[in-house]
Order: sequence, then structure tokens, then C-alpha cells
Amino acid sequence: MTRLFVPLALALALASPAMAEPFRLIVSDLETPLVPNSVMDLALSNGYFERAGVEVELVRVQQTPMAMAALQAGEGEMANVSTDALLQLVARGTSDLRAVMSPNKSLPFLIASKPEITEPAQLEGRSFGIGRVGSLDHSLSGKVLASKGVDVAKLDLVPLGQPAVRAQALLAGQVDATTMSIGTWTAMPERDSVNILIGMDDYFAAAPVTTKVNIVTTETLETRRAEVEAVIEALVLASRDFQDPAKWVERMVVARPDVPRADLETLAEAYRQSWSVDGGLDREELKVTTEWMYGTEDFQGLRPVSLEEWTDFGPLETVLQKLGPAAG
Repeated sequence: MTRLFVPLALALALASPAMAEPFRLIVSDLETPLVPNSVMDLALSNGYFERAGVEVELVRVQQTPMAMAALQAGEGEMANVSTDALLQLVARGTSDLRAVMSPNKSLPFLIASKPEITEPAQLEGRSFGIGRVGSLDHSLSGKVLASKGVDVAKLDLVPLGQPAVRAQALLAGQVDATTMSIGTWTAMPERDSVNILIGMDDYFAAAPVTTKVNIVTTETLETRRAEVEAVIEALVLASRDFQDPAKWVERMVVARPDVPRADLETLAEAYRQSWSVDGGLDREELKVTTEWMYGTEDFQGLRPVSLEEWTDFGPLETVLQKLGPAAG
């Protein structure tokens, strides 16, 4: 008979619930998504969490409401959710949720148009496809176009639903322009027949809104703070590595063999300056985010919330002190 002798200190550590249970990260993608949300999947499959000293398990759900519900039900320790959903919960009285980082703070939106439209001002009097009145793409794009001098009241808004439907409507000549993600644009079979009127970087510069954040409960911050910091460290390091388009493409070829390599290369180049290399939480951007969201229909009648009510910069600041600033 063989016996395994384990030192007492190690045995106690292995018996600790915090060490025995993986840190569960709730994501709202059922497979490895395209940029930028892919960083969480790729950090797991490429050993970033392990190197940071934390065992992570991804819990997959569909959309933010289910991610919120899973976190509040104790089915995970961290969740990637939309900022507006978090703010609405806090405004309605939820007090135990905190954003600690954002691995994918900005939606990779762009505005595409018919090729003859080469300046935003030419959109006045033309049709513009939106998801619905008051939708995120509608509200954000209105802010972007207004910053370019467009009188958005002169747009002929056409509610069409999902981005893929809007893209098809643009290709078919049913609308003159619309908003879509860089992923939707890349997947368009005849994308050379449309014009990128406002690119991703210009779009975010005009509307620096943090649309998604990773949140934890205050209890998790108290009981598993070291693991929270380790998860943040892994995601920051992965984001810094994936600024190199070639590195991201090589990882994604394995994770998503269904996506043509050429499309992955296009996406990697488009997003190379937008990775959350310093954790994605910026006080000024969050202030802009809050002010913009409270100007939308979904926030009418809700009480204003302070930044301290829904964010905790402490874990990210600790990580950045350890890692230093991103190169460049």
C-alpha cells in the first residue's frame, strides 16, 4: 500500500474552500466571441489565469440580465455586464455590486453608408437604420453624428432590429447608412460595396462611453479579493499581448476555426488600439458614461448615482502598481 504524506500547512491550504473552489467568471457569450470580449476566453485557454495564480471557470449565459441574475444568485464571483444595466440596478436600490475593471469597455461600432456618402453632413435628409428608437446604437450614434456637426433631427430613422439585418438593408439600398460593429461589417459578403463613414476609433473618440464592465459583489471583494486582483491581472496582461494583431489572430485561429483567417486579421488591425491594456476603468470616461446614460429614455425618473456607489478602483490600482503602465 502506498501512502501520500502531505505537510500539514499544505493540507490545510488545500482544504480551504477559497482554494478548493474555482473563481467563476460569468460571460454572456456562448462561444469565444470576436474582439474585444474574446480576451476572457483566451486568457483561460492560454494560461493567463493560471500564471496569475487563480483557477477560473467560465459560466456561460445569454445576455446581461441572466449574467446579473446568476451573480446575485451566487452562481459566480464576477460577471461581465452592460454598464447601463448595472447603473439602473444601483439607482433602484441595489447596493452590493461594484465594477472593478472593463476588459471590453467600448462596443466596436462604426457607421457605414452608401459609397456616394463621404461626409457625415451628407446624411441630413437621408435614411438611417437603427435597432429601435432609444436603442444603444441609436442613442450613441446620435451623439457621434452631432459631434460631427450633423443635425440628427433631420435624419430619417428606420427601425430595423439586429445589426445583421441593418447591414443587409444597407447592402440592398434600403437605407443610406447605419451603425454596426466591426464584426458585422467584416462578415458582410460584399462589404467593399459600402463606405465606412465613421470608423471605430473616431466613433469612440466622439462617444467615450464605457458600455461593459466586470462586476463583483462587495462580499466577494471582502472574502476573495486576492483572486479578484489575480483575474484583473490576467486580463490586463492578455489585453497587452493581444495589442499585437498577430498574437490575437494565432489564438483565435484555434478558438474559432470557423472564422476565415483573413477576417480575423482585419478585426485584429481594426481593434489594435482599443484593448483595455490598463484595465478599462477611467474616471473621466465613466463620468461621461453616466451623464450620457441619464440623458436616455431608459433612465428617465431614476435617481442619480455617484461613482462610488457602483465602482471600486482599489483592486485595479493594486494590479497596475504591480504591473506598471502598458508599453507605449
